[in-house]
Amino acid sequence: MNADTFLFDGAFGTYYAQLTNKFEPCELANLDNRQTVFNIHKSYIDAGVNAIKTNTFGANSGLGFDFETVERIIEEGYNIALDAVEGAKAQVFADIGPIPYKDKDQDISQEYIKIADVFLDLGAQKFLFETMPEFNVLKPVLKHIKKKSPTSYIIVSFASSLDGYTKSGLYYKQLLDKAQKDANVDAIGLNCLCGPAHIIELVENYQSKIVKPMSVMPNSGYPENVGNRLVYIDNAEYFAKKLLKLRKIGITILGGCCGTTPLHIQKSRLILSNFKGEKSHKYNNIAPKEEQKSDYKNIFYEKLANNLFPIAVELKAPVDTRIDYLINGAKNLLSAGADLITIADSPLSRTRADSFIISSKIKREVKIDVLPHLTCRDKNIISIKAALLGLNIEGVQNVFVITGDPIIATDRSSIKGVFDFNSIGLIKYIQSLNQNVFSNSPFLIGAALNTNAVNFDYELKRAQQKMQAGAKFFLTQPIFGQEGIDRIKKAKDLLNAYILAGIIPPYSYKNAVFLNNEVSGISIPQDLILAMKEAQNQAEVSFEYAMDIIKHLKPVCDGLYIINQSKKTELVSKIVASAELL
Repeated sequence: MNADTFLFDGAFGTYYAQLTNKFEPCELANLDNRQTVFNIHKSYIDAGVNAIKTNTFGANSGLGFDFETVERIIEEGYNIALDAVEGAKAQVFADIGPIPYKDKDQDISQEYIKIADVFLDLGAQKFLFETMPEFNVLKPVLKHIKKKSPTSYIIVSFASSLDGYTKSGLYYKQLLDKAQKDANVDAIGLNCLCGPAHIIELVENYQSKIVKPMSVMPNSGYPENVGNRLVYIDNAEYFAKKLLKLRKIGITILGGCCGTTPLHIQKSRLILSNFKGEKSHKYNNIAPKEEQKSDYKNIFYEKLANNLFPIAVELKAPVDTRIDYLINGAKNLLSAGADLITIADSPLSRTRADSFIISSKIKREVKIDVLPHLTCRDKNIISIKAALLGLNIEGVQNVFVITGDPIIATDRSSIKGVFDFNSIGLIKYIQSLNQNVFSNSPFLIGAALNTNAVNFDYELKRAQQKMQAGAKFFLTQPIFGQEGIDRIKKAKDLLNAYILAGIIPPYSYKNAVFLNNEVSGISIPQDLILAMKEAQNQAEVSFEYAMDIIKHLKPVCDGLYIINQSKKTELVSKIVASAELL
């Protein structure tokens, strides 16, 4: 790694597909198309590289094979690369890509260690962890490699989109900071997702913080869909000029990612060989940020902080375009003393009007604070950020994050959940946006606390993780008796957070039976169901029961979260007005 400009090869997967017209994972070619793998490596070596990457980027459990097969793929990939560099001056880097999660709570750190051990047993001394969306999961394997091979050289490279966020919702500057501080990382990097122009912008905006050597390997550009194939434009001359610009601003480790070919690398080597050490101005493309004056004031948070016992009421978004009932209901609740209207995000996985749009409309027209729900179920990271940008522009300051009800099994063949995040990951993402995008008007983030959980101690651990991620308050599942009240007490003792206790007053006997039998996590007491069945005024029975629960809840929680079950709001308005007087 002592070359003045250290040049890696370009893409393997996209180039392999271009040559062979095969679109299965290119790593399988290590076993059944060895000669093509060898020829691709040789093409890059002939183009003038200092290093090639093994054809093992996706060699992990994501291929769907047992580890014995993955191990064979890695061994063959490494040996083919060694054969290719024989007699050449190029080095071989063990290439390790991100391991896909089977579920969001899976610990994949041990699989990274198993993969690294295969390379170490083969004699590998140089490692490239590339296209990484996160860093913490790599810490054990980095430490493991350095312990077994103290002289090894490790590059950790992250993949972020042009806005600076990885697919895990983490900001590239924070990831690079963490990697630079880790003693087991020799060089940091950025690669993939961005074309050269956008990756240069990311580098320039981080340049003043670069301490360790930095690797940059952009895509050739952005692909287009041609005949159901992603095709990259042929722009080798342009790409090479962009690598030269990166070299001029001090990046010494360069290469290519998706869409690049031996021609891109050959052109880059030619233009880089003429580099004489001249440097561009360090901040030549960075526009000074305009100072934004902020009169940010979160009304809901101030009520919580000042112990004013705010009352939030959940209203159902419409299933069609008729919204008068919702606007009128919000007005009635405001008059009764409600502080906040919450709108669920298509609960029970049944489509309702968008919670962000409806909340914004209520805030504008009713002049009451709002709390839209955001689930992980329906939106990917692109649409989540787009929606949050719009919500923030509308002046909405609060968001409630939940995983979301699962899609009903009979719908799964045609309707797919997204789940780019679990609730903790989504909270982390929004908190990062608060720091980097919404710094003048950050969102107050709320999360769910399931007081009806079978294992409440585990639920409390999850709540602590949500707080560490950035949650500032909790809404609980509906409380119906002393056990729920005791659990809120326990949560308040453990968590340094505000808790709004959930109340769900049935508006009729039929509604109580429905909730008890068809809605997961809700158990209406039988004495209430029987009392409502026998009563002439069922709503009055529900009101009295709710007021009794609220009387016991008020000393132990910070506010109320009342879930309205009807288009009509008379019952809940009465509860809100009466709760104010307790």
